[in-house]
Amino acid sequence: MPPRSGEELKEELESRQDSRIVRALEMVAPGTALREGIDNILHAHTGGLIVIGDADELAFLFSGGIKLDLDYSPELLYELAKMDGAIVLSSNATKIAQVNVQLTPDPTILTFETGTRHRTAERVSKQVDAIVIAVSERREVVSLYVDGMKYILEDIPVVLAKANQALATLDKYRTRLDQVSTRLTALEFEGGATLHDVLTVLQRAELVTRMAVEIERYIVELGTEGRLIEMQLDETMVGVSADKGALVHDYLLEDTDEGFALAIEQLIRLPHQDLLDFGRLAELLGHDRKLNTLDYPVSPRGFRILGRIPRLPKLVVQRIVDEFGGLEELLAATDGELETVDGVGEIRAKDIREGLRRQQEINLVDRYLQT
Repeated sequence: MPPRSGEELKEELESRQDSRIVRALEMVAPGTALREGIDNILHAHTGGLIVIGDADELAFLFSGGIKLDLDYSPELLYELAKMDGAIVLSSNATKIAQVNVQLTPDPTILTFETGTRHRTAERVSKQVDAIVIAVSERREVVSLYVDGMKYILEDIPVVLAKANQALATLDKYRTRLDQVSTRLTALEFEGGATLHDVLTVLQRAELVTRMAVEIERYIVELGTEGRLIEMQLDETMVGVSADKGALVHDYLLEDTDEGFALAIEQLIRLPHQDLLDFGRLAELLGHDRKLNTLDYPVSPRGFRILGRIPRLPKLVVQRIVDEFGGLEELLAATDGELETVDGVGEIRAKDIREGLRRQQEINLVDRYLQT
């Protein structure tokens, strides 16, 4: 069971996002034709109500209106917004299906909005599978409704400021993660790691990932304006996902495919307050939550250390772990024993030994610099 690769960062971040909200934000992000049309409506103080979905499936909500089925353009959207009623766009927002539509959602659906346009938008989003955009004429605010959830689009400078502030926080989180990870690596080589050391790294890695999720949401909302933020995020998050996965593989009490998947899923869904509870984190790895983690010794299987050796395939890492059972046994093995592992051989065995030696040296330097 090889650990996950670094390319899973994007997949993990996307899996943590509310996919419907993210899709909606992508459609109205700066640089898109839809956002240009919305901005035109906003700046003209016209106001409007836009529904994005399958017109045939939404037809039972329509009263009156004019069928158009024309190709979408920002200019056309702006002109049509001058009419009363809602504008209906196709699911991918490439067609203007109908205009001047009176929407009639179920009036018994609970809504906390006050204005007629926003009350209608919230009810429609709760009743059907559609993205609803309400452009306020007086307040100059764009509200996005998906599945009853409301998301207010903010000005680009405001979102950029929030994203940069979040990046600064993420950088501090990553620095702390590197510190506790370096300490754990040293203890692993010395054979002195405790469950508390492991859980500290796991907790920090998850906090870093959660902060990255928040920044990813800003990047989606920024659209073309968020490229620099995205580059900084990618650089800051290098190795986090792979290291976290390898850490779980190393210390999960029963390292099976099902157990690993369950532990990762539970970690993702863990409430923030529980993430601060080491007893709950110990439980995720298969231990008793009442265990004294400070005094409970543990030893790694070797996934995390071996995963940092360049050009060492994950399948070979798995075979080495299967053969020796743990990092301590691997370090004590002879060159001949290492060479006999399927996929290793004499040359790769030397690379592995060199890789282990370098990690010990680098770790010593890192620990010295952090003191």
